[in-house]
Amino acid sequence: MVWTSARVHVSSWGYACFLTVNATSIWGGVFPFLPLEFQTAEVTLTFFLAQALAFGGTFAASMLGAYLFPHGARRMLVSLSALLVFGGSACLIAAMYVATAALALVAGGGVLLGTGSAGLFMLWQRYFASLPPAVGTLRLVVGTAVAPFVYFALYLVPIALTAFLVPLVFVPLCGLCIALSVREMQVDQPMFEDVPRQHPRVYRQAVADYWRSALCVGSLAFASGVIRGIAIRHEEIAAVVNSASMVGSFVSAAVLLVLWYRMSFRFGLTSVFRVVYPLVVTGFLLLPFLGAGYLNLFAGFTYLVFSLVQMLMMMQCAQVSRDRGINPVFIYGFFGGVSYLMQSVGFLLGWTSEFVSADGREWLFFIAMVSSWVLGLTLLAATGTLFRPLASRGTTSADPIEFLPSAVGAKGGGSVDAPAKPAAKRRRNRPSASDGAGAIRDRTSKQCRQLQEAYGLSTRETEVMELIARGNSMASIAERLVISENTVRTHAKHIYTKLDIHKRQELLDMLGE
Repeated sequence: MVWTSARVHVSSWGYACFLTVNATSIWGGVFPFLPLEFQTAEVTLTFFLAQALAFGGTFAASMLGAYLFPHGARRMLVSLSALLVFGGSACLIAAMYVATAALALVAGGGVLLGTGSAGLFMLWQRYFASLPPAVGTLRLVVGTAVAPFVYFALYLVPIALTAFLVPLVFVPLCGLCIALSVREMQVDQPMFEDVPRQHPRVYRQAVADYWRSALCVGSLAFASGVIRGIAIRHEEIAAVVNSASMVGSFVSAAVLLVLWYRMSFRFGLTSVFRVVYPLVVTGFLLLPFLGAGYLNLFAGFTYLVFSLVQMLMMMQCAQVSRDRGINPVFIYGFFGGVSYLMQSVGFLLGWTSEFVSADGREWLFFIAMVSSWVLGLTLLAATGTLFRPLASRGTTSADPIEFLPSAVGAKGGGSVDAPAKPAAKRRRNRPSASDGAGAIRDRTSKQCRQLQEAYGLSTRETEVMELIARGNSMASIAERLVISENTVRTHAKHIYTKLDIHKRQELLDMLGE
């Protein structure tokens, strides 16, 4: 790829500010910057329980709301979400000065922060999903890479000021950035105009195809929640986890950018889980036998991994919204609801496990046993050996996250421009969406794959192109791929634009060349 602009888009700066606010509020409240005498076990437990349940519950409620009330899900409640986060931080600060109402203020702060942060997450998700794939992914990754620098810069400010700096400066700045960013959203896309109850089969199919991916993210969230619960009882771990989370964000974003600079590639969340599973489960099994130094190291690694999958989860949900034309709030609410509610369960396990034994290290054996069991069941489900896949003939399963070489738009800051490069030697061809789906079945399939590599078409666009070339109508394609006809027309429009043609006959001529 060739970088055409060093300027970082305002959305990347805004998302970096949001991740900084999230790291100082959702993970530890503003606790890293509050007096240690305030951080009693009772206060921290009250806050984390209230925040975690509100955070995961908001995602689950948003999924249901987007399905039942799609018009309401289209509203961009930037001010409301920012005010909730501001109010939550203010409650925590007030709790330091009003001792008689400290627990009530801490609980209220947790609910406000959890709800507001989930709302801001979904606002950013809607924005990134609305952009062309390469542009949205790039701005998301760049914002993730910038966030650690903003976060660690807070340590240069006197601690007495930092607690006030987050709600008074960073929260309004984040709200301003997203308000400016959403002005360029194209809300006339199928994903925003869709009414789920008009074609529930599309949404059922999306859940059926992606529940394994959501479970994989949830399992890693469970592991991070366990570590989070342990950290409350071991103050020396909390700082390590906070720092590791931000370092993990930078490392994962930087690696993705470097790889994307050099090649196009595809992978899925289940593949990521299969790669990190041996490391995470081995880490849990070693937990009872090694000392506090290892506990710090493993806590850092766990949150590094979770930071990676959080970013990939947003990319996956954005791609699902574009490919299937479904409401981005619905699919992100589904992933987030599963992931963060499982994280809350893991948190409770980590916090309560120490009560299993008053002395010794039996509580670490309990953690290792339960965590390994959850991770193992997830692996079986993700690989299809626990539950057999129920995909019907002609439908597609969960699509991989795609990093394709394409113009990322010189108009947006931090842009890249990449020529298309053959990728046949780097990956296997994905099965066709036609009847009797297989790899390269015939000449038409092969010709479509060649156009895909030459013009940077996505996997879903290639499927639609092949079905158009085979003479299928828009209604037939929609039925086969379990998407709406409006979404098929949008894909066809994108295909014709990328190929610089205007009708099916021109497509057939290109395939025949």
